[in-house]
Amino acid sequence: MQVGNFLSKLERKYGRYAIKNLIIYLLGAYAVGYLLQLLAPNLYTYLELDPAFVMRGQVWRLVTWVFTVPQSFSIFILFMFMFQYFIGTSLERYWGSFRYNCYIFSGIFFMTISTMLVYWITGIRMSPSTYYINMASFLAFAVCFPDVQVYFMMIIPVKIKWLAVVDLIYMGYEFIAVGQYKKIYANFGAAGEAFATQLIWATRVSIIVSILNFILFYLGTRNMKRMNPKEIHRRYTYKKNVKAASNPSGTKHKCAICGRTEKDGEELVFRYCSKCNGNYEFCQDHLYTHKHFE
Repeated sequence: MQVGNFLSKLERKYGRYAIKNLIIYLLGAYAVGYLLQLLAPNLYTYLELDPAFVMRGQVWRLVTWVFTVPQSFSIFILFMFMFQYFIGTSLERYWGSFRYNCYIFSGIFFMTISTMLVYWITGIRMSPSTYYINMASFLAFAVCFPDVQVYFMMIIPVKIKWLAVVDLIYMGYEFIAVGQYKKIYANFGAAGEAFATQLIWATRVSIIVSILNFILFYLGTRNMKRMNPKEIHRRYTYKKNVKAASNPSGTKHKCAICGRTEKDGEELVFRYCSKCNGNYEFCQDHLYTHKHFE
């Protein structure tokens, strides 16, 4: 079964349960995370997904790690919030709330499962972040809206598809370069080596999971021709031309009695009659004096 067909069946059955404006809740979770990081750092550590503590009964970490922030607080976080909001709302309008929910929650689910699996198989305690989930959202946005133009550094106009290519190259570089951490932390003994191993696994697994989640949803939505921006524009143009052809005069209002339109005078006011059988419009001179159409 194709991914797109499977999602369509799920949407027909469970679409009404989708969370509207999900990106607002995600950014709200980030805001809470930043506040805890600044005001209660000890409490903040209880949000992180640490498989060892989960196995000891702290199961809330399987959910609360979403509140952990992808980077330290700075003034640029505000711009990150605005950009993520723009991407999230655009994807939700394009895919629909249900598919956008699935994309985000599947990324979170796969990241959680992969973290636990790595711990069970290797004993390595990863600490995942939503950073790469955000990167996957950006890639999805670039696929859906490749020609959208943004201003890099608020100055240089760049199409989003080229930024996505740069991000893919950077992720590939990061996947390879992170292996050098073993050499960097070798001087810190066993503890440094353990930290480097944890960092390498966390980075590489996060990149793999995010890319696989992106590919899965790309395969599941690439056939959504009806929601393609070009298709939406084509339909709009078609309806506009049909409407113009059905009303050659180019007027919006016309009195059913005298035939006057808004072009016959700026003082004319047109209203529909609720008592007539049909959509008949009348000017102010005939609105209350006409004979009702049966």
